[in-house]
Amino acid sequence: MRKKTGGGRQEAGGVPRALKRADGTREKARSPQPAAGERLQKILSAAGIASRRLSEELILQGRVSVNGETVRELGTRADATRDEIKVDGRRIKTEQRRRYVLMYKPRGYITTRSDPQGRPTVMDLLKGVKEYVYPVGRLDYDSEGLLLLTNDGELAARLTHPRHEVEKVYEARVRGVPDDHTLDRLARGVTVEGRRTAPARVRASEPIVKGGAEQTIVELTIHEGRYRQVRQMFDSVGHPVVRLKRVRIGPIEDPQMPPGHWRELTPQEVAKLQRAAGLR
Repeated sequence: MRKKTGGGRQEAGGVPRALKRADGTREKARSPQPAAGERLQKILSAAGIASRRLSEELILQGRVSVNGETVRELGTRADATRDEIKVDGRRIKTEQRRRYVLMYKPRGYITTRSDPQGRPTVMDLLKGVKEYVYPVGRLDYDSEGLLLLTNDGELAARLTHPRHEVEKVYEARVRGVPDDHTLDRLARGVTVEGRRTAPARVRASEPIVKGGAEQTIVELTIHEGRYRQVRQMFDSVGHPVVRLKRVRIGPIEDPQMPPGHWRELTPQEVAKLQRAAGLR
């Protein structure tokens, strides 16, 4: 069915077929053009300002401007090669050296760039890196192990999104001795905060005795990254975590790295990580 409007006939769906000029002649209607450029949060992330999630917060807080105009809409697009984009009044640099850092985070550090409560953060351990890098994903205050920091926004977004199924491997020392049924429940998925976890791979070692009580080291491989997910998974099956360590991120591992130390990824490791994230 066609609708009529004052400016000319429209096909179904309201798409103009022709526009009538003042002299009575008709002009072929033009299809609307998509907005130019990329989403602003993607530009900020690619420039190493912050992760996409934190970049969205910067926009909502009114801390980002494009060509002198403050932007608060998350759907805003811009052209990093032509537009003047500023964060907190400082123009961003779209061309910078990419940094890929692997750190062994000790327990007692926050996985963030700063902490309002004044607790130590992983940035306190990172000396000598001038570029603005940020942690990829989370590792709890009470947990330890491997952590990636980068200013490559596209890679960071893919590593943290469960759709790309980049594996994270944890070693959890838990109370008690989980039986085969319990391990199977963990592998098939358990309900955490009203949502079922995705299937995982689970492998348990022989029980050990600590402080007169039995404990078990369970290796858990997941590709999600919900808040305190591993601890909550073991809580849900009645085997609370005593100590938690992340030992692998995708293809990246370093069993010799001491707590509190960090190093640059090699070009070969970066390439492997990009392949795991579907960027190659």
